[in-house]
Amino acid sequence: MLSQFTPEPGSPWRCLAGRIPVPGVYAAGRLDADSEGLLLLTADGRLQQRLTDPGHSHWRRYWAQVEGLADTQPGALERLRSGVIIQGRRTLPARARALSPAEVQAAAIPDRQPPIRHRLSVPTSWLELELREGRNRQVRRMTAAVGLPTLRLIRLAIDLQDGQPPLSLEGLAPGAWRPVTAVEQARLDQLLRRSPGRGGAPAAGNRGEAEVADRAVWPGRPGPVDVQPRQSRSSRTACS
Repeated sequence: MLSQFTPEPGSPWRCLAGRIPVPGVYAAGRLDADSEGLLLLTADGRLQQRLTDPGHSHWRRYWAQVEGLADTQPGALERLRSGVIIQGRRTLPARARALSPAEVQAAAIPDRQPPIRHRLSVPTSWLELELREGRNRQVRRMTAAVGLPTLRLIRLAIDLQDGQPPLSLEGLAPGAWRPVTAVEQARLDQLLRRSPGRGGAPAAGNRGEAEVADRAVWPGRPGPVDVQPRQSRSSRTACS
């Protein structure tokens, strides 16, 4: 399922319109068609700009299942933290660590449909990455650049930089969505009060610009939504 509300002509993938019966909202930060995770949907152009502008440094947390054993490659993790060159530009410093098997098991991550490819001769492991920017397929390009190609990618959380817990997928089943709570809405309103917006509504054609959703939260009017993403090409995404 694509994280947009307008179907792509001739595309076999569905879009959010069939899952989320709320008019006038769009994704504040996209996921590519092979990824899963949190989406924030909003009708507020200022909020969309505030959350996606790398100048505001909203950390986004991802879990990536990669080929190779990340915990045995400290040099690769350090390169991710310090920034790597992708598409001719260095990425901003990031946070990166290898996840232990116990952490992954405790998270009880649902199976992906379709499943990732497995090569018996190549072990896999999980990384936690936190980024402040959202360039095209950035996590996948970064892990590939350090020799740990991404097989599965899940966005877990978005930090609002207010000292409180980030918006996250906690409590959302795959394919689920929910409105933001009154407390979350107040935090989003405060976010805009802290920084005057530079734009109004997003430009025409930006509405949910192609990417795949997994779990989403959508703030805006009528209020944010938490949509639990789809899983790659299945209909498990977005909506609860």
